[in-house]
Amino acid sequence: MDIKTIKTIESATEKSISSFAKLSLSLLFLLAVFLWTYSSHGKVPDNTFLIIGAIFGAYMALNIGANDVANNVGPSVGAKALTLTGAIIIAGIFESAGAIIAGGDVVNTIKSGIIDPNLIADKNSFIWAMTAGLLAGAVWLNFATSIGAPVSTTHAIVGGVMGAGIASAGFSILNWGSLFEIASSWIISPILGGIVAAGFLYFIKKQIVYKENMLEQAEKFVPILIAIMTWAFTTYLILKGLKQLINIGFYSASGISILFAIAAYYLTKKSIEKNLSNLTNDRSSVNKLFTPALIFGAALLSFAHGANDVSNAIGPLAAINDAIMHGGTGIQASVPFWIMFVGAIGIVIGLVLYGPRLIKTVGSEITELDQMRAFSVAMATAVTVILASQMGLPVSSTHIAIGGVFGVGFLREALDMSEKNYVQDIREKFKKHKKELEKAQADLTKLEAIKDKNKSTYIKIVELFKKIDEIEDLVKQEKKDFKEAKGTKYVKRDAVKKIIAAWIITVPTSALLAAGIYYMIKGIVAV
Repeated sequence: MDIKTIKTIESATEKSISSFAKLSLSLLFLLAVFLWTYSSHGKVPDNTFLIIGAIFGAYMALNIGANDVANNVGPSVGAKALTLTGAIIIAGIFESAGAIIAGGDVVNTIKSGIIDPNLIADKNSFIWAMTAGLLAGAVWLNFATSIGAPVSTTHAIVGGVMGAGIASAGFSILNWGSLFEIASSWIISPILGGIVAAGFLYFIKKQIVYKENMLEQAEKFVPILIAIMTWAFTTYLILKGLKQLINIGFYSASGISILFAIAAYYLTKKSIEKNLSNLTNDRSSVNKLFTPALIFGAALLSFAHGANDVSNAIGPLAAINDAIMHGGTGIQASVPFWIMFVGAIGIVIGLVLYGPRLIKTVGSEITELDQMRAFSVAMATAVTVILASQMGLPVSSTHIAIGGVFGVGFLREALDMSEKNYVQDIREKFKKHKKELEKAQADLTKLEAIKDKNKSTYIKIVELFKKIDEIEDLVKQEKKDFKEAKGTKYVKRDAVKKIIAAWIITVPTSALLAAGIYYMIKGIVAV
């Protein structure tokens, strides 16, 4: 989706739902969570922090919907495979379905084993730590969304729990191995995502786009690509989205997915053959062939994300609930349905009210996307997560998706910029003026060697000096123009810098916020 179209949509949205109305609806949701928790747990001893935790968990879910879901649907919207409204509807349905159906009966409340909860002195300190971690992660996500930076919600909650854990029990509580894995994922995830996305796009360009008969090549290769995508997404869904319902290993999941891939191959091939007469031999027609796959991929990614990442909102809340109701402070805690429901509905409300901002960032503000580029990004997300999981590499799906967008953008620069006529013109002018400069400097050297005081010779020397200065200025300007045209056309560097900076500071910022909130809670309760 181009920036003009998105601005038109956002303008229309602002007219129908103002910022004040969005805030009011968000607060209404938080109020509903408060009333439900209070009415259903009013007689539970020490229920204050359960009510507060429920509100913070709902707030975290709102921010996950506003920030993280964009990675699943943003590329499809940017490529115009989905409208913004259609993307929000699909994401809302499948995110909530994933969270409620496959969110699981057990949530790892201390993400990635980041701290050892057994080192926390008492139940109250544990509850304060989980409350602080939850609020800190949510506040940071809220800020990141406000500046248009897609960040990892998992990293945000991990940083929050880490900081609160340190505040409650010191640095000995940390699992340094997990910390190293998280830091590694900042580098591994976007690089892998970028390489895989660029690899798929390069294959599409070389085997289809750059061929004389694109339709013939598309008829041959698109069914294969769709089959690979079906295998990758089905495997990803089974391993990540349905892991609480179907607990099977990679090879079994892969075997099941191959059957779906074979079916997708023949269905796609039949569909292309049926519609071949309505297509023309151009890039636009080839792009259309990827549209159904992008819609399918957006739905599956949303389902898997809802099932997997709802724990970032309700994990600490489940821990608080378990500590208050049963006195437990362990690694895992059972999750009542009402907590799962709060997480699911919160994600959907956050997506509907605030999601378009990040969808815009992912879909169009980093680089321009069409269907084949968005397809490559979606493939990178699924394939990279699967490969990294099997290799034991720590990755973030958010960083992979954004890295994939970076990858296709930089590949476009590498392949396309050198082919643009204006770049070629600049190069030729640069070469021409450089030769003129060298000739003028050689003539000047000859005249100076004569050492003739004749007036005409002097005038020629002065004229050559002027000409040399003029040509030097032209050469400098053309060299600058060439560098600018060659390096900044397809990927917006400011967006890249902002996003990477937000990634790097997510964990430490959430940790510092959580530590401060923990001490504030402790001080208030102690008084």
